[in-house]
Amino acid sequence: MPLQKPWRDLERETVAAAPDRPGVYELGDGSGTVLAIDHGVLRDELKSALAYGDGDRVRWTETHTLEEAGELAAEHRDRLE
Repeated sequence: MPLQKPWRDLERETVAAAPDRPGVYELGDGSGTVLAIDHGVLRDELKSALAYGDGDRVRWTETHTLEEAGELAAEHRDRLE
């Protein structure tokens, strides 16, 4: 099951608007195909993704803890395999 959030273009403004909190994020290509699912402190993770050109689009959901984010990311990764 994909994250139920709209896709956003992965650009500097999007990264700047991302919360400085733990969460799960999906990186996608221009057509919305999920390329990767990961977790961490969202703003930091998205800065890296933008710098390395890991995707064209992004969507995320916040969690309360990094542990919760890791568990949720694992659930979402299972559907890609």
